[in-house]
Amino acid sequence: MALSHSKPASRRTLLKFLAGSPLLAYSGFSAPQALPAPTKIAPTSESLTRDEYVIAAPEEAINVFEFETAARQTLLPAHWGYLATGVDDDTTLRANREAFSKLLLRPRHLIDVTKVDMTTELLDMKWKAPIVLAPVGSLKAYHADGELAAAKAAREYLMILSTPTTTSVEDVTTAKSGPVWFQLYPTSNWSITQALLKRAERAGCPVVVLTVDLPVGRGRRTDTFERLKRTDTHRCADCHEPGLQGELRHKPMFDGLDLTGLTSTAAPGLTWGFIDRLKQSTRMKVVVKGILTREDTKLCLERGADGIIVSNHGGRADDGGMATIDALPEVVEVVRGRVPVLVDGGFRRGTDIFKALALGAQAVCIGRPYVWGLAAFGQPGVERVLEIQRVELELIMKQCGTPSLKAINASFVRRST
Repeated sequence: MALSHSKPASRRTLLKFLAGSPLLAYSGFSAPQALPAPTKIAPTSESLTRDEYVIAAPEEAINVFEFETAARQTLLPAHWGYLATGVDDDTTLRANREAFSKLLLRPRHLIDVTKVDMTTELLDMKWKAPIVLAPVGSLKAYHADGELAAAKAAREYLMILSTPTTTSVEDVTTAKSGPVWFQLYPTSNWSITQALLKRAERAGCPVVVLTVDLPVGRGRRTDTFERLKRTDTHRCADCHEPGLQGELRHKPMFDGLDLTGLTSTAAPGLTWGFIDRLKQSTRMKVVVKGILTREDTKLCLERGADGIIVSNHGGRADDGGMATIDALPEVVEVVRGRVPVLVDGGFRRGTDIFKALALGAQAVCIGRPYVWGLAAFGQPGVERVLEIQRVELELIMKQCGTPSLKAINASFVRRST
């Protein structure tokens, strides 16, 4: 499938003019659309207050949702459909967002918040804020600069690089001027997994993030995604070779590897013993991503995991409806501060991040928002998304009377009845 990137500025200007023109209200004409608008996924109060104005530059953005609209206008329907949807009925995708509205803030006042410290330490490294770029595969499907643009934008933030990256871990590390964590799909072939581990280790990755919530891969998609594919006139075969072998031939982390016999990047036979095997095979610290229950948290700790990411794969793993912000407290309760706990899934606002920190997370991973920024504007778009979320977090920390991350605790939130 051929890739489509940002439109020329003149087209954006035309669209903005037409969208705001009073002539449209009386002439019976409507502004041209670059792509059919996808089905709304999660109608909420925030979406009801947004219009379809398309920002022409990152600095115009009021919040991260405006990048969503801009990205939808830029991407091919199939690429947008993949980015925007989850699995089956999108129940979990919606739950991730809706759960935040059930958590209410309890601000404290008359506290000096002249200065706010958001410095975050995770596994012996410090970062500007508790905001992490989650692993998202094939970023060049959204912008020609792909992972390089994201890495340059996130120089002061932690970035987790996906196994199916479209840019090598060496190039990403160079662009970022520092190490990234490497997310690992275990694959059905241990020798290939070993090769991936060794390459990430040589590139300076201090941490491997084992993804455990997709044991059978991604065989399902939503109806929304399938409908959007029908509207895409581009031939997917022009860019995507059929089959796993063809797909991985365009993924730099698999360059030079013998893929004969590889049946999946997932591993349906994966067991808890795999964590032991990982820890014996690499000097990198091992973080387990995809944990939602206290039972699995306990097993992670027993196996020596160095950290946990509470995740449902952005609503892509299953459609059971468990929001990550709802799963977070039971994970934190078991961990009791022994290892870092991160969380992803539906984070869009600074208040969302604050609520997760209050419930015990050390940091929050964002995925779709930074990809929206990337798709619409490349590196400047990612930079602006990170800036907006950091500024929103700083403001709510001041409003709640918490001048440092250490001051944020469970007393600042309560569940609505």
